[in-house]
Amino acid sequence: MRPAGRDEHDSLYFDYPRFPFVRPAELEGREVRHRVAIVGAGPVGVTAALELARHGIASVVLDDKDSVNDGSRAICISRHSLEILQQLGVDKRFTDKGLGWTRGRTYFRDREIYRFEMLHSEQERFLPMVNLQQQYIEQFLIDKAMASSLIELRWQQAVTGVSQDGSGVTLEVATPEGDYRLQSDYLLAADGARSVVRKAFGLPLHGEAYEGRYVIADVRLRSDFPTERRAFFSPSVMPDSTLLVHKQPDDIWRIDYQLLPDEDPNKAVEEASIRQRVGTIIDMLGEGDDWELEWWSLYKAYTLALDDYRHGRVLFIGDSAHLVPIFGVRGLNNGIADAANAAWKLAWVLNGRAPDRLLDSYSPERRGATLDVFANAGKSTRFMTPPTRGYRLMRDAALSLAVDNDYASDFADPRQVTPYTYAESPLTLADGDDFAAGPIPGAPLINRRLGEDDFLLDHLGRGFTLLLFSDDGSLAPARQEQVASLQAREPGLDVLIIGREASAPALGRGLGDSQVDNWVDSRVNRERGLFEAYGAVDGTAYLVRPDRHVAARWKTLDAADLDAALTTALGGE
Repeated sequence: MRPAGRDEHDSLYFDYPRFPFVRPAELEGREVRHRVAIVGAGPVGVTAALELARHGIASVVLDDKDSVNDGSRAICISRHSLEILQQLGVDKRFTDKGLGWTRGRTYFRDREIYRFEMLHSEQERFLPMVNLQQQYIEQFLIDKAMASSLIELRWQQAVTGVSQDGSGVTLEVATPEGDYRLQSDYLLAADGARSVVRKAFGLPLHGEAYEGRYVIADVRLRSDFPTERRAFFSPSVMPDSTLLVHKQPDDIWRIDYQLLPDEDPNKAVEEASIRQRVGTIIDMLGEGDDWELEWWSLYKAYTLALDDYRHGRVLFIGDSAHLVPIFGVRGLNNGIADAANAAWKLAWVLNGRAPDRLLDSYSPERRGATLDVFANAGKSTRFMTPPTRGYRLMRDAALSLAVDNDYASDFADPRQVTPYTYAESPLTLADGDDFAAGPIPGAPLINRRLGEDDFLLDHLGRGFTLLLFSDDGSLAPARQEQVASLQAREPGLDVLIIGREASAPALGRGLGDSQVDNWVDSRVNRERGLFEAYGAVDGTAYLVRPDRHVAARWKTLDAADLDAALTTALGGE
């Protein structure tokens, strides 16, 4: 919603694009069979299209709108999501525009009781969190998609029905110039909380709806306060409520405040009510009255999910598969991880490099991530919005203790989103060796600085990567032959050799001098402790999936073990 006299795209800071309707081939009477159709051109759907294109798979993306979503909506992008965006080649626009942050403050009755600092070091390319309005997120992803010859974006084209059989999926599509049917081999449903695709198959979401409701308001306010997450419990201006404040680019501030149980939500979102409440909050923050109202909405917390994220040839990603509370910035970031996970697997199946059963691993991996989110976000939601008087009494007691007792401060920790570890995935092989450090099988690869503007994750290819740790930076002839044999079987296997000795290159690709490029001075490795970070010795190996999650690792690599791990990671038996 916007102030009176302004339409939904009349923004104080963002110029909304207008995407024209283009008649599709089907309306011209041509029969077209698409490899992948994606319903929903939001950040999750377009991320999936870009990941498919990265692996050479064409897709068609349909959306009923003619622009990006209005309002700031999802605003926090995690480090793990930025690493996905880096693989898609679009990260720079996000970091150039966004506001990175590592810190947050918690207040109880206007008194600061806790400061948290998210883990960060010079070993990371990206900050733990970057604030950026969803309009920019969508715009940057769409611009990248429009530059790809493998992605067709169809605007003002609403999916009204979906069916499937053993060979493919059929979409019924309504447009300003008539209706048509679209045929595809597979479908990615990224059409949000009110998913038409989900309803077409009669698939229910199961879980819990929380009592608390929040107003989300964006205001333009010039302030020198740093980019930090601020949470206020029982502030003086709303003694029984909870308040969150985030800084965004373009002098836009996001204010989320809880409505009390007896408040009428319809009245609460009237412009006069919004202005009165936001004005008192800004006064409490000590920012004066020089502010402008940009946009607002109403939010209710849910922990709901499908029982299975795969339904035949349809994979559900993002909010079409699950609804999670905003606390801990989990919604968008989990949706981006869904998109990357589903898309690389679908690409491998369509490229004939993996059996269709590889797609069966999508649901246990990403639904497992959702249930982990529920466990953490549910705690955060009950803390932010106590469902009963008993919960509130316990919450307030914990906050009162935190005023003067450091041991109680953890109660106020917001438990920000963290990447999920696929330890129980059917694609993951458990450790057979004893490692003192390093990412366990199923965990995402950890980054390490190699030099100026040079990090380990920068060197990953598009497919599977084998990290080989070697004291002298070379491989014995027999090992070269073994790995070359596997590369012949799996062309997407990229070999990254990491050396330790000062006389050897620290990092190199390929096998043999003629194939080596991108070498990094070994002193960097020695100083940064790459071997130590990965618990590696001479001969250690990590097999890494296209989405940067570790499939298996060994202290000493055996060719048969590697072959078995690669087969397992591709859904084989």
